[in-house]
Amino acid sequence: MFNSLLYRASSLPAVLRRYSPYSWLSWHADDLTFFTLLGLPVVMLGLMFRFAYTDHLQVESEQRRFADLTCLARNIYFEARGEPMAGQYAVAEVTMNRVASKRFPGTVCAVVHEARWDRIRKRYVGAFSWTELDSVPRPKEVPWELATLVAVATYDNQEALKVPGALFFHADRIAPRWSTTKKLVAQIGAHKFYE
Repeated sequence: MFNSLLYRASSLPAVLRRYSPYSWLSWHADDLTFFTLLGLPVVMLGLMFRFAYTDHLQVESEQRRFADLTCLARNIYFEARGEPMAGQYAVAEVTMNRVASKRFPGTVCAVVHEARWDRIRKRYVGAFSWTELDSVPRPKEVPWELATLVAVATYDNQEALKVPGALFFHADRIAPRWSTTKKLVAQIGAHKFYE
């Protein structure tokens, strides 16, 4: 019986070679070459799926980066376009600090457009004042380009920190109630920044 099983196992390559659609590739090849050629389509399909998946991840990453940079630049533009460059970097830094914090959403766009319930006003209030407006004006060229440059530099950590650890800010012409419970980190231009 063992000899019978051994004979069947040794004749398997010949049987597969005879009835395989790839038999014409292996007429003069040994068993190892035949099995290598038999597995070639499977390997090729696997590589195709791997490269397609890698490309998909790269495209998804680039789309997310573009969306994040657009939201960050819009936040800089609408919150600090009249401020000195240090003030614009500080606003961008607060936004990125919120992304890194577990107390806030994990993406730039989610942080910028976050709204929380305000018990006093009995409505949802945006994290940044411009997000509550029904319509915002179209960004003007030069300030928008500056906001975009600041967004890219901050997003890619190319600029020194201006307000380390700051998660909140407000214009210095107002004094919100929450500012009394926060630690002042810096005042840059017309904004105060808090931890």
